[in-house]
Amino acid sequence: MKCPFCSTDDTRVLDSRESAEGAVIRRRRECPQCKRRFTTFERVEQLTPLIVKKDGRREAFDRDKLVAGLKKACEKRPVSVEQIEALVTELEKGLQDVGEKEIPSSKIGEEVMRRLPQLDEVAYVRFASVYRSFRDIAEFMDELKDIIQEKAESKTRSQRGGPRSLRAVEPRDEDGASDPERVKK
Repeated sequence: MKCPFCSTDDTRVLDSRESAEGAVIRRRRECPQCKRRFTTFERVEQLTPLIVKKDGRREAFDRDKLVAGLKKACEKRPVSVEQIEALVTELEKGLQDVGEKEIPSSKIGEEVMRRLPQLDEVAYVRFASVYRSFRDIAEFMDELKDIIQEKAESKTRSQRGGPRSLRAVEPRDEDGASDPERVKK
């Protein structure tokens, strides 16, 4: 492996670790010439389908491009790089499992849009604002209303199965009967 600092051809591995469920090997290396250290990642090269862009161009799936876009959307948010990498890895696996030679870019964007709200809602809104190319504030507000409605529905569903709130419980005596006198107090 070539040193990225001094371009020496011979570097040595100090440490190797598996990451991403064994799909990637992280290697810590040192250059004997300049004594600087750096990290490399080794992963099996998989055949991913070509991505068909909106204008009809075709290009190879670029993992780094997607990671960069998600990092930008998650900037200054409590989302770790590992979480972003995991999302992209899942997406990449899904692309490979489909078995198609070409996939429209819109399909990838929609899949990211489906998964991003679980990661961070603000990052979702940021990503959506770029991905959906809103023409005006009304379209943007419609998207926000959808997010708020989905969140409210989700909260309602989780509350239905959960414990009743304390305010809804009537005071009862030892026999379990309702005590009107205690209710007045």
